[in-house]
Amino acid sequence: MSSMSSNRPPKGGRSSENSGRSGPLAHLVFNGMLAAIFTVLFLQAGDLPSSMWEPLGSGSFPRLVLAALVLINLAIILKEARAFASLTPAEKGLVGRWIWRHRLAFGVLALFATYIFAVPLLGFALASLVFLLASQWLLGARSIKAIGIGVVVALVFSFGVDTLFRDVFVISLPRGLLG
Repeated sequence: MSSMSSNRPPKGGRSSENSGRSGPLAHLVFNGMLAAIFTVLFLQAGDLPSSMWEPLGSGSFPRLVLAALVLINLAIILKEARAFASLTPAEKGLVGRWIWRHRLAFGVLALFATYIFAVPLLGFALASLVFLLASQWLLGARSIKAIGIGVVVALVFSFGVDTLFRDVFVISLPRGLLG
């Protein structure tokens, strides 16, 4: 069998699609953006109101999780930076193709970032409703049946969770416009 008809990747273990420096560069940029977003959220979590019953404060757990996420992103950045430095440049357009293949991930990330900033303005229930509907649309819900199911899911997980926290757990989520 000739090497042209083989489906195996080249000797280095990487397919020609992933050869070059564009894959690690794209991972560097993506993880850098995530680390920046998580850092902003870490700083905002410090502004959460404290409670006299919690010695660490209500922002402690979110800050711990966000700090761990930033550290994970920094570790990935270091790993990809070493890979980037050791590889030779590839053909043009590889980063663009990588971004196109991951467009849904970037779209959901953009929606989530918008959601984070919308919660204080619109309130948890409305921001969650819009986020869930937009996410389902982005991910492919286009038929009447899929949109109907999406609306039911979005209503349950936005207003239902808000009601659960408010009435059962007696935890006040941001009210926003409904306040």
